[in-house]
Amino acid sequence: MTRRGALGLAGFGAALASGMMTTGKARAADGPGTSLTPDQALAQLEAGNRRYVASPEACVINMTKRREEVAGGQAPWATIVSCADSRVPPELIFGGLSLGELFVVRNAGNTVDTTALGTLEYGAAVLKSPVIVVMGHQACGAVSAACDVVTKNATYPGAIGPMIEPIVPAAIAARAKGGDFVDQSVRENVLRTVRRLKATGPLISDLSGSGKVKIVGAYYNLASGKVDFIV
Repeated sequence: MTRRGALGLAGFGAALASGMMTTGKARAADGPGTSLTPDQALAQLEAGNRRYVASPEACVINMTKRREEVAGGQAPWATIVSCADSRVPPELIFGGLSLGELFVVRNAGNTVDTTALGTLEYGAAVLKSPVIVVMGHQACGAVSAACDVVTKNATYPGAIGPMIEPIVPAAIAARAKGGDFVDQSVRENVLRTVRRLKATGPLISDLSGSGKVKIVGAYYNLASGKVDFIV
């Protein structure tokens, strides 16, 4: 892409964000976004996960009151890219969070395709969410399937095969590291996605480079409930 093209995209992104913030029914947020800095948002996620690990039964919320509060607009203070696995609900994992707090993208293997990337750009540029967390998890089925492609030349029906293709390079790289192959591949998949987001422009890379958005990786342990931040 030429420099002129990149600048054009940047301008388009700014215009898109401005329009979505101010145009009638298309508006998705009614204010400047959260007041939290990227570091404060990340610290809040860490504190929420500690609360969940220590006392998960205490992670309760007043849904009725909160639903009324956010009906007119949203200002999520963190964005999570997570696996669709039913055991990995971000709102619970990070402390029983309520409506309007997290902007979440979920799919098998926590990959970022065009749709997911556009969603992340919207969260960062329009909703002004200050932190993006790419979170893999223990015993991920999609990553395990990619590992089987590498070691067993496995094939999968329907759209499952193309879905896990982006994970295969991570599995190839992780195989050389030794240790638990699936676990290493989960972490490598997260790291590669984080690096890609930091380099993908113009919206997210610019926001990351200026310090307005922090992009980090994370690993969720199914048994303990603990989230380890790995970037």
